Amino acid sequence: MSKGLSDPIHSGKTVCQQCDTEVVIPRLAHRQKAKCPRCGHVLTQHLDSANQRIIMFAVSALIFLVLSMPFNFLGFSTNGQHQAIGIISGLDVLIVNDYMFLAVVQLLSIVIVPAIVLIGLLLILLPFPATKKPNTSRAILNVVYALIPWSMAEIFLIGVLVSLIKISSFADISIGLSFYAYIGFTVCMVATMLSMDKHQLYITATEAQHNKKKLPKSESIQRTWALLLTSILLYIPANTLPIMHTVFLGTDEPSTILGGVISMWQNKSYPIALVIFIASIVVPIGKLVILIWLNYCVQYGTIKKQNKRIFWYRLTEFIGRWSMVDIFAVAILVSLIQLGNTMSVFPGPAALAFCGVVILTMLAAMTFDPRLIWSNSDAQNDR
Repeated sequence: MSKGLSDPIHSGKTVCQQCDTEVVIPRLAHRQKAKCPRCGHVLTQHLDSANQRIIMFAVSALIFLVLSMPFNFLGFSTNGQHQAIGIISGLDVLIVNDYMFLAVVQLLSIVIVPAIVLIGLLLILLPFPATKKPNTSRAILNVVYALIPWSMAEIFLIGVLVSLIKISSFADISIGLSFYAYIGFTVCMVATMLSMDKHQLYITATEAQHNKKKLPKSESIQRTWALLLTSILLYIPANTLPIMHTVFLGTDEPSTILGGVISMWQNKSYPIALVIFIASIVVPIGKLVILIWLNYCVQYGTIKKQNKRIFWYRLTEFIGRWSMVDIFAVAILVSLIQLGNTMSVFPGPAALAFCGVVILTMLAAMTFDPRLIWSNSDAQNDR
């Protein structure tokens, strides 16, 4: 074998997880990809020393995550009053103010889930005897890949930047050591994800390919409809009720999602207004419309435009998590700005509703089986 080619274990036959096409994967050079000839799905990409990269970045990410816990994350000063929060102490503020759901969502998505993913990868790739059994390794990898969509460190950082821009015009902001450590964690976490290849990890760890469970067509369609219908019902209060209340000198100023966008635009914070508008309004509506269209086509046996439909499915899978930006921004503002009647921020009922919309649409995209896009044409060809 020539230098730079993948090991023989990484070649061979596989089945595309998005259209069920059997594909023969050749030996691959560094950074070379193998794509499904039918739907264009990337089956695998070979990176030289990929496992070593994953270990290096995962260990670095865990170290940065631990370092981000004990110090101040952000500080807020106005009119001689000051408040500072850490990542954990900020959650305490949410809990004390009876916003347990937001605290749990934030803790899971920015600390616990990423840590489980990183530890799971290290258990697979480091020489721990207990994880060398294929069944154990397969179970750990299944958990890791199930949790990856719910790891939102990079989205949290964007939410933090949005919240800082919102308050920078009337307060002094200080950046703590934990903030810089969390940036380091996020960079290493993203680098870990970019170094991973599902096909090669499963073969390396379990000596077998990953086989995605296929739900019966009717079950997949029904689950997706149920999740989409619930999302639509929650989307109404998410956009009509206040997502945030700002108490300033005893006066309550409620703000809806669209109201916040308009306010940021009027204050000439155009980039942030666009980010919130796209993440909180365009993306949820677009995702609902696309998933409704995809599920309808599958249910009624449409066999046209499969490549277009699979493109839109992949887009919804990719962008769905980013709607959490506004939720994280609200959580940071609530944690940071608690100065009594002078100035305080509280989440509104729309925050919970909108968080539900994001979670349910993500679940709907996961429940929808993209292989059903192609199944009708396969059935027709078999006649």
